[in-house]
Amino acid sequence: MTPYINDFPPESLPISSIDTIPEPPLNENYPFNKELQQVLYGKQLLLENLLNPLNEIQQHYENGYITYRKGIIKTKSKTVCARCGNMDSSLFASFPCARCGEKECTYCRKCIMMGRVGECTPLIGWCGPELDRELTEPPLEWDGTLSPGQQFASDHVKQAVIENRELLVWAVCGAGKTEVLFEGISTALAFGKRVCIATPRTDVVLELGPRLKAVFPNIQVAVLYGGSEDRHIQAPLTIATTHQLLRFYKAFDTVILDEVDAFPYTADESLQYAVLQSRKEHSSMIYLTATPNQKWQNECRRGKRDYVTIPARYHRHPLPVPSFNWCGNWEKSLKKDKLPPIVTQWINKRIDNHKQCLLFLPKIDKMEKVLTILCKSYPKIQAVHAEDPERKAKVQMMRNKEIPMLLTTTILERGVTFPNVDVAVLGAEDRIFTESALVQIAGRVGRSAQFPNGDITFFHYGKTESMVKARKQILHMNTEAKKKGLIDY
Repeated sequence: MTPYINDFPPESLPISSIDTIPEPPLNENYPFNKELQQVLYGKQLLLENLLNPLNEIQQHYENGYITYRKGIIKTKSKTVCARCGNMDSSLFASFPCARCGEKECTYCRKCIMMGRVGECTPLIGWCGPELDRELTEPPLEWDGTLSPGQQFASDHVKQAVIENRELLVWAVCGAGKTEVLFEGISTALAFGKRVCIATPRTDVVLELGPRLKAVFPNIQVAVLYGGSEDRHIQAPLTIATTHQLLRFYKAFDTVILDEVDAFPYTADESLQYAVLQSRKEHSSMIYLTATPNQKWQNECRRGKRDYVTIPARYHRHPLPVPSFNWCGNWEKSLKKDKLPPIVTQWINKRIDNHKQCLLFLPKIDKMEKVLTILCKSYPKIQAVHAEDPERKAKVQMMRNKEIPMLLTTTILERGVTFPNVDVAVLGAEDRIFTESALVQIAGRVGRSAQFPNGDITFFHYGKTESMVKARKQILHMNTEAKKKGLIDY
């Protein structure tokens, strides 16, 4: 059963070829290594992730403190990676392996950035005693107040945590979702539960880390992303990118998934698999989004999914509603080095009145063309996209009001707040502008209590179903907020 050796006994096999891996009983008299417990508890790691000698790891296995699981599961019909759930045959490869001596050892290419999982690779976990948790009462130290809409949602989150249930928090952009989580997290920690807040994007993890450390000052918080130094910390509260959850296995009593509709989580089944695998069998799951997909919206309305809405922002103003403006064949205009007149008028009006604005475009090449045209009149205008090395600097310049206007792809559809901006989309009919993307883009407007209003315009060459659904969703939230007395205007 030794998973990784240099001199192979003649009867040795790769772990994937063993039908049933024995699970030795727990020897309570064995003096287990508490540092190894710290590293392995709630995880699924590779041998190369562990600093301990192989014989020590094997002794812990033989005394019932460690589990070995197959990294690659092969049957006659399919091959599955146990770590990331990959079943796509094109994302597996084979090579002559020095580790097991096999001429064709299959490994998973899908999750190779986390270390190679092959047929001879065990996933190593902890099955010994749980970690001792010292709790400080009360864990939450926050003197803020919640709006009635936030408080209603917060109570539901707390109850879902207590009852180990799933709950969707459907909150409009700028509703203050993070504050809604505080009581639920505090309750979980007070019960000795382990909590994870997961999100698809690193910048959100980096933003949430200091905020959660500030309100839970006596609780250890691990902040996990690519290259993070916290990866071996066993913290009661973990904030992680969804990619980092590939290393966890039945670790958390409460998982809070922020931006459940965001890329890459929505497009990558292995990340969805990782989130599910990171939960304990009896656990609570809180989903957060401003824009659930159509399937989830239907499930909510039919009573098939437990959910709570926050239909209004804390400042009690309605959400700005997009206007649709037909601008003709704008791509044809760009080829002639021109913008449609209606778009030019919109931009000129804002810049001349010193009102900052964002213009979203569907493609980088179109954005750069528009930038060239506009810079003739307004040389301070900048453009930004996902691969732009100066992206963060340009966003900061916009915050500092050093630039009047920022052109952007969908990279800024969420996660950034400028207090007083108008927003437009050029080419809103493009398929990249889904209902979710358009609602998020509209959500950049009117977020600040000092500037709760603003203009959101979709310039288009033909209305799409996504545009109509996005506006309908925003109007629906405003109607619900008014009925519940959550807006004043």
